[in-house]
Amino acid sequence: MLFLRRQLLRTLSFAFGSSFILGRNQLAIAAQTAVQPKTAPLPAGAAVRDAVAGGTEMEKVTGIGGFFFRAKDPKALGLWYQQHLGISLIPSSEGDPVWEQEAGPTAFAPFPETSKYFGDAQKVWMLNFRVRDLDKMAAQLRAAGIEIKIYPPDPTGRFARVHDPEGNPIELWQPAKPGAPH
Repeated sequence: MLFLRRQLLRTLSFAFGSSFILGRNQLAIAAQTAVQPKTAPLPAGAAVRDAVAGGTEMEKVTGIGGFFFRAKDPKALGLWYQQHLGISLIPSSEGDPVWEQEAGPTAFAPFPETSKYFGDAQKVWMLNFRVRDLDKMAAQLRAAGIEIKIYPPDPTGRFARVHDPEGNPIELWQPAKPGAPH
């Protein structure tokens, strides 16, 4: 589990321009300047892997515009996410606040169908939310009677696991600060 997470976050650092894990000089320059460094022509078969098609950059999505899922009690579950994680639901009228995320890397990774990483085998997805201060978030959730498990830090940061009232797994991630000791 630890290796997969680390490998995934290193890939994301390159793909989304975050420089807190980058090790190669060219990648760090690209992340800091938002300009792709000049490179040699791609080897055969690299076009799809590197998001380049026909010699031009492939058009890509710019982020997640929404997350929609079924719930036994959508109103109660939506209220739980608002009260405990600060996520605003879809506005019901003009002028209602919209949840806005801070910029940062986003992991998108299909897992094997048999993965035990989500816990309950019946759960087919898991949310991972970035947080600024995992200790404060954990204290807030515990004060509300929500069980939280904090894992030992790794080079990518600190992680914790909670479950919403319907048992859906939620991972909380406090990214490592550049140059911070592990």
